[in-house]
Amino acid sequence: MSFEAGLSFFIAVFIFGVTPGPGVFAIIARALTEGARSCFFLSLGMTISDMLYLIAACLGLAAIATHWGGFFLVVRIVGAFYLIFLGWKMWTAPIAIKKEQILENTQSSLFSFMQGFLISASNPKVILFYIAFLPNFMDLSALESKDIAVAALLTVLSLMLGLSAIAWFAASARRLFESDKGQKSLNRSAGSIMLGAGAFLLLKT
Repeated sequence: MSFEAGLSFFIAVFIFGVTPGPGVFAIIARALTEGARSCFFLSLGMTISDMLYLIAACLGLAAIATHWGGFFLVVRIVGAFYLIFLGWKMWTAPIAIKKEQILENTQSSLFSFMQGFLISASNPKVILFYIAFLPNFMDLSALESKDIAVAALLTVLSLMLGLSAIAWFAASARRLFESDKGQKSLNRSAGSIMLGAGAFLLLKT
């Protein structure tokens, strides 16, 4: 992959990563309630899932999306109901949240990672994005392991940059919700975003 192709690929993945969808909605909801730092492992889980889709596309495993449709349907439904469950918890969350609770939530790195991984893995259309774009940036007939490694690295960097930017901007809006009424609106706004993300996935089934 040439420098020009790599840069173009980086920009394309960045735009894809910040496009509104279940993952972006989940990042916004988490950043609004717990801050930007709490989104790191959530973003990492999404990014690793996307990277695996990319590698699968590079290795010519596009048939997974076609022949394993039932598996992806189950994963998508599970992911959708999980997002709806989280949205309901946010909607009904108490106004006052103790700092100890926030600290405990942000320390559950593995839980956040798996949550992000599931959200991204529940969208098999991700692999179709990479299948459609890869031929424009590399010669798949002469694909080497170093090309896959470079593409994977660019994907991780681009997605983490985009998702971190979204988390930072969303967290900045928390200052507008410091009163009790504002906190209630914040919880319900974040919950609505998460519920909407879950409904989006569920309706896509």
